Amino acid sequence: MLLIQYTTAAGARRVGILDGDTVTPVGGYATMLELARAAIAQGKGLAALAHAGAGTDTDSYEAIAAQGRVLPPLDHPDPAHCYVTGTGLTHLGSADTRDAMHKKIGGDVENLSDSMKMFRMGVEGGKPQAGTAGVQPEWFYKGDGSIVRASGQALDMPAFALDGGEEPEIAGLYVIGDDGQPWRVGFALGNEFSDHVTERQNYLYLAHSKLRSCGVGPALLVGELPDHVEGVSRVLDKDGRVRWEKAFVSGERNMSHTVANLEHHHFKYGLFKRPGDVHVHFFGTATLSFADNVRVEAGETFEIASPQFGPALRNPLAVHPAPYAQVKTL
Repeated sequence: MLLIQYTTAAGARRVGILDGDTVTPVGGYATMLELARAAIAQGKGLAALAHAGAGTDTDSYEAIAAQGRVLPPLDHPDPAHCYVTGTGLTHLGSADTRDAMHKKIGGDVENLSDSMKMFRMGVEGGKPQAGTAGVQPEWFYKGDGSIVRASGQALDMPAFALDGGEEPEIAGLYVIGDDGQPWRVGFALGNEFSDHVTERQNYLYLAHSKLRSCGVGPALLVGELPDHVEGVSRVLDKDGRVRWEKAFVSGERNMSHTVANLEHHHFKYGLFKRPGDVHVHFFGTATLSFADNVRVEAGETFEIASPQFGPALRNPLAVHPAPYAQVKTL
């Protein structure tokens, strides 16, 4: 099942079941958070609860998107109660890339870079038996709910940034129950937008490079993540023409970690089990236009698409002022 959040022409929020271009509103719940919390309270699956509330009226997704009424698939009314985080070095890439990576990590571990050591650790210990913890992955913080952009909204690159490049990923979306139990609501396409030039200067700049906006959605895939996900990442020029395109894959078949292991190493911290909070957690990628020496310009658009996730995620790039951050003394 695919679900979306959107607004009506009058501005009211809705949750809808998405089937092709058809959106069927779910009655009784104005937001995905409300639907998820009701499912937790009633001990029901999200899909079952959505089906039970489905009405007979329908809308057109294309019309909703054309009018800029698509929302991120999960959010919180207080953005400070939404964590946006992620993990990298988790994907094996294509078969050719995978073979090359295995050759790179096959030598003396002391001669590997920190990144390749981390990747090797994941290959060797990222898929433990169910219910047990494997090796912990790289982890990063991106921001709170204020940085999340819906499909159609611009990704903001601060003026001090050296680059603004896409990272086509799958994001897990979560709600923390009243007892501190994390619940996965579903998965969505994501653009874990970051500054690769800054990161390349020194890997210790990774934290700086990640503090950016990101795109999520438009649809939420309910249930388990497919073992194999295929998609395409594109950069469209200002006239809407494709100037870069590359396939990407995800799902555990193409990863060095299980989703469960990545989730454990995020939610093992009490900080991330605060009742009522929302989490958006990116699972990593193996495809970047930056790796092909593409520099995206303001006004161009990122497009990330996978048939398993419904409509494509599209976000134009914008540059916003970033004045000197002067601190004053009281």
